[in-house]
Amino acid sequence: MFTRLRTPALIALLVAAAASSAAAIASLDASSAPMNNASPSAKQANGSHAAPEFTGIDKWLNSDPLTVQQLRGKVVLVDFWTYTCINCIHVLPYVKAWNQKYKDQGLVVVGVHTPEYSFERDTDNVQKAIKRFGITYPVAQDNHYATWSAYDNQYWPAFYLVDKKGQVVYTHFGEGDYDQTEAEIKALLAEN
Repeated sequence: MFTRLRTPALIALLVAAAASSAAAIASLDASSAPMNNASPSAKQANGSHAAPEFTGIDKWLNSDPLTVQQLRGKVVLVDFWTYTCINCIHVLPYVKAWNQKYKDQGLVVVGVHTPEYSFERDTDNVQKAIKRFGITYPVAQDNHYATWSAYDNQYWPAFYLVDKKGQVVYTHFGEGDYDQTEAEIKALLAEN
């Protein structure tokens, strides 16, 4: 015999089913992604810490190999990106402008190209993208996610701003807050 569920019981059943589905999807996403599950706000709340070295880099483009240690005394903007990510493409004009505007004042931009798809691991494809986008700053090809993991990163694009002492003092994930990021760059460049 069919029993008709009353509205509160039906709602409870639907909420439980939705929660179960969301948990299953989240566990699938977490197991297939090369990243951890910390939230952006939690990451930003951690405060300053020593910038990890560029590790496991397959190839340096537009530059000889760089180290965080040799960049001490400079302000460094580490930009995690990949060339097919639309959000990364949207932030490129800002990154290129900051590089142009502040490189003579001590800013070093390092693009860390970490692929999302297998074809993005091909150096020729990355070089073509660098040329197409007019990127002139150093790009580290991080095909094995070594630097990505060292930074405990999980986003494209992601900015890590490193002060002259080698400390990560500001992070931003995704698009937006360009004025705030530029203000942070200027403030760090002004420090003795």
